[in-house]
Amino acid sequence: MTWSESTWKQTEHTYESILEMPFVTELAKGTLPVEKFQFYMAQDSLYLEHFGRALALIAARANSISHTLDYLKYAETAIVVENMLHESYFNDFGITEKGEIQPACHHYVHYIKSTAALDSVEIAMAAVLPCFWIYKKVGDHIYNNFKIKNNPYQKWIDTYGGEEFSNAVKQAIRLCDEVASETTPAIRQKMEQAYVTSSRMEYKFWDAAYNLKKW
Repeated sequence: MTWSESTWKQTEHTYESILEMPFVTELAKGTLPVEKFQFYMAQDSLYLEHFGRALALIAARANSISHTLDYLKYAETAIVVENMLHESYFNDFGITEKGEIQPACHHYVHYIKSTAALDSVEIAMAAVLPCFWIYKKVGDHIYNNFKIKNNPYQKWIDTYGGEEFSNAVKQAIRLCDEVASETTPAIRQKMEQAYVTSSRMEYKFWDAAYNLKKW
């Protein structure tokens, strides 16, 4: 069993809980109140800026040039491509500014940046993986099970249920499996712990958006 297969089993209950969240179920049906999506989109835009920096840190610390290039591409996607997409959402949903970073986002970005800077690079790679993998799984779940005509959130669904994002996710999983197979049992365990922690923060991020949680 690969590291990713074992780790997914440890966190599958978190993923299942995310699928049942009101934010996700209402987004899938197109009934999510717009103010909740606005809150989510503003916080997610702030998150992506820091996520991109964490990915760039991982790229700089990677043990091989090929991994450096892979994570630099991920960083570029997070900072440039995703932000361009979010600018489109901002126009579509009447969001004028990102505003202040709120607790769930603040906690998550500081965790992944500190991990990227201070822990081993293998642990950092595991810490950022849920943002790829869980988003892809959620996007696929909605894309394959909900066909709602005129869903105002269809662009978001198409983005995370799309083939291009799928290829990036598969590669990120493969890279984590690769480094996990080459490192020590102690580091592999810490990689799993980092993935579990970030998975929980994914849940908290969506929960905060639905409940508009602020300082």
